[in-house]
Amino acid sequence: MDFDAILIGAGPFGLSAAAYLKNKGSGVAIFGEPMSFWNHHMPAGMFLRSNWQASFIADPHNRLTLDHFMADTGARFSQPVPLEDFVSYGKWFQQKAVPEVRSLEVTRVEKLGNEFNVTLENGEQVRSRRVIVATGIAPFPWRPGEFCNLPASHVTHSSDHTDLSRFRGQQVLVVGGGQSALDAARILTGFGASAEVVAKQEVIHWVGLNGWLHRLGPISRILYSTYDVGPAGISRLVGFPNFFRKLPRGAQDRISVRTTRPAGTGWQRPYLVNVPITLSCRVQAAEMMGERVHLRLDNGTDRLVDHVILATGYRVDTARYSFLGQSLQQTLRTVRGYPELGVGLESSIPGLHFVGKPAAWSFGPLLNFVSGTHFAGPELLRAFC
Repeated sequence: MDFDAILIGAGPFGLSAAAYLKNKGSGVAIFGEPMSFWNHHMPAGMFLRSNWQASFIADPHNRLTLDHFMADTGARFSQPVPLEDFVSYGKWFQQKAVPEVRSLEVTRVEKLGNEFNVTLENGEQVRSRRVIVATGIAPFPWRPGEFCNLPASHVTHSSDHTDLSRFRGQQVLVVGGGQSALDAARILTGFGASAEVVAKQEVIHWVGLNGWLHRLGPISRILYSTYDVGPAGISRLVGFPNFFRKLPRGAQDRISVRTTRPAGTGWQRPYLVNVPITLSCRVQAAEMMGERVHLRLDNGTDRLVDHVILATGYRVDTARYSFLGQSLQQTLRTVRGYPELGVGLESSIPGLHFVGKPAAWSFGPLLNFVSGTHFAGPELLRAFC
């Protein structure tokens, strides 16, 4: 046996999990480009939605926070955390905690008895007792069916972009009403593009507008978890995933929807005052009209634009993990595309674990966010006892 655990993915969850396992003496291998999704699938000029402390990648000794990063490197930034600085922080975390990361893609995972055989892109094979899937949301961008037959030259997902300056002087329709959509509209406007946001919700929800609620000392600690996920009261509840998962399923689902509904950070509002935002509206049909995209909305109006950006989020579907062999896919128990997980974030296949967003159906909305690394690392250790 080569390792006690192999981690697939070197983003915040993968790096944090590796740090916790190494600290307990486990033999760990981790594969993937550090901070790949953040570096290659988010637009320059973006800022994190989470607050300062909730943007820390968890480590077992709390010595690799944003504050430690700034003290060690001389970097200077504040909340909201700029994307480029968070990427630099993640790479610094990796160098400090998991310098042995190998930037190789895992192409195949198969189970042989009580072991897993993992094949890498260079043909190398390694074995392990456990495999931890930490690939983040990269496999799961969701594109509404109305756009399936349109060319990528004219319709893209928000995760397809790192540089929105290419749309300078163009008319761009952004579909969605969450942080990605509003960030894209703000950045596009800054580059001189003409942007419009179309969203199905009735209002734009803004977070961070009631900062005074976080400055009430003991009262704030009762209302809010330091993980900064969800509104007052609910935040404290989702901060305890092992308690949250014991709630009736219907209650879990309602709280998850409330906690993860599309929202933007309040500081963006002044930058969007000149951006048309059409709410309570869906795109009914889309087609190419010459070199432009013609859209028919369900409010009876039409748009003719140069490009459409789908900031429509991500939908977990384990069938999209191309590296999972057919036998694993057939054996893995799932609900709505999410793997069913138990103690130690372990799936129905013994030794196969999932962290990050795929764990959210079993352990709640905290696992959708970077602050969920504070739960995932210690929880994984429960399976290694």
